[in-house]
Amino acid sequence: MTTTTMNPLLDTLQAYPFERLRQLLADITPPDRELIDFSIGEPRHPAPAMVSEAIIAHLHGLTEYPKVLGDLRLRQAIAHWATQRFHLPPGFLNPETQVIPANGSREALFSIAQAVLSACAKPQALVLLPNPFYQIYEGAALLAGAEPYYLNCGESGQPDFQRIDEAVWSRCALLYTNSPHNPTGATLPLDTLRWLMDKARQHGFVLAADECYSELYTGNEAPAGILEAAAQTGSLANVLAFQSLSKRSSIPGARSGFVAGDADILKAFVLYRTYLGAAMPPFIQAASISAWQDETHVIQTRASYAQKFAAAQSILGGHLPIEIPAGGFYLWPHVGNGEAFVKALYAAEHVRCLPGAYLSRDAQGCHPGQERVRIALVGSHEDCLEGLQRIRHFLESHPLSSFSI
Repeated sequence: MTTTTMNPLLDTLQAYPFERLRQLLADITPPDRELIDFSIGEPRHPAPAMVSEAIIAHLHGLTEYPKVLGDLRLRQAIAHWATQRFHLPPGFLNPETQVIPANGSREALFSIAQAVLSACAKPQALVLLPNPFYQIYEGAALLAGAEPYYLNCGESGQPDFQRIDEAVWSRCALLYTNSPHNPTGATLPLDTLRWLMDKARQHGFVLAADECYSELYTGNEAPAGILEAAAQTGSLANVLAFQSLSKRSSIPGARSGFVAGDADILKAFVLYRTYLGAAMPPFIQAASISAWQDETHVIQTRASYAQKFAAAQSILGGHLPIEIPAGGFYLWPHVGNGEAFVKALYAAEHVRCLPGAYLSRDAQGCHPGQERVRIALVGSHEDCLEGLQRIRHFLESHPLSSFSI
């Protein structure tokens, strides 16, 4: 009998949050009414018309093999957008060497660990990541043979980076930051980004800044970004910024984003991705150019999320501790036992949320997501209002005290 040996590192991966949620709810028969799904961060706003039109107009690109580096016109559009958005000096971000289109930020966030860590010379390499976190960070670290090191997010919604021991920094090969953070929505100020960048250069690790929610902010001031911090030093050494159109332009199905930063790291990353075959189709590149060149639809998107946050505060404010995040589109309320809350809500109202425990790990004696749930306000305004009203109805007969741990 032939035995197939699989990569043993696959056994280190934990089930993805949505598979865990499926199993949690598998034996429950909800009420016979339409599902309101707040569990997944998939924007369901209509795609901008110029994006759809650009895809249709460039379908002749189906006859071409796409290039990993992408069309220079796309890289130029990205560099121009980033220069304007993050107040970069003219020419600081070179589209020839410091920008690579990616098939969404997820693909690039995973792949960078494989490119950076596989040949890492550091013994017992650590990958530092916020806790709670986007599970791609953890999976990328594990499959690259590194050890994830979880940085618990405190009341601020971000880790206290300055409390990390120097011995940990010395073993760090890759640091993932996330601002605005999924799921807390908290942002990192410019001085913290600058401090982290200095640490990366001091200890020789790569700072991978996941900024895919950067354009979904709730105040009047846009969040700072790692490119902005790098520009203050005149160098992009050790720094990579990861961006996406999935959230900014509500086109997750396009799988379009980019990586920008250290030219030496990106040169090696291009080599890795050439073998991987990760290249964006030409018609998606054309659509992406249109999206990065337009801000009107982004302003409208922010206004739509602001309306939904206001509705959540109005509808749930007296029943659930609601805090409007600095960025993103998630509510992250404290409910007690998150799994029990999600099960009971689904059974009573056919509303699906995600237990916070599925986005975090027990680390340093703390499980920062265990008593919370994530509510993604990604649907239409009408669907969100309906779902929020159902949650309120549920809470009127299921007080939060009944879900205490």
